[in-house]
Amino acid sequence: MTATDDQKLMRDQFHEAMLNIYKRALAEAKYPATRFLKMLNEHGGLETARILIHMPTESDGYTELYLRNRLDLTVEAVIYDHDKWHPLFTKEELDVCV
Repeated sequence: MTATDDQKLMRDQFHEAMLNIYKRALAEAKYPATRFLKMLNEHGGLETARILIHMPTESDGYTELYLRNRLDLTVEAVIYDHDKWHPLFTKEELDVCV
């Protein structure tokens, strides 16, 4: 397996992790993050994460999960709390997730 194959595998696994937080938010927090799912389908997990963490303000989804006391289901938590995803992001992007 080449480095490029490893990178693709990591991006694919990250996409699956993003889909998983959508499913968990729906099942556990009763939050249907339809815009988030649409973004995942249009942009993929990695690009969706970058779009969201580069927004000037918190997304509506972040606010909804905060109100439901489920910040563990945010994109930021998935990225920051799991070291294996850190190579996908810059230091500045990781700092946003703190």
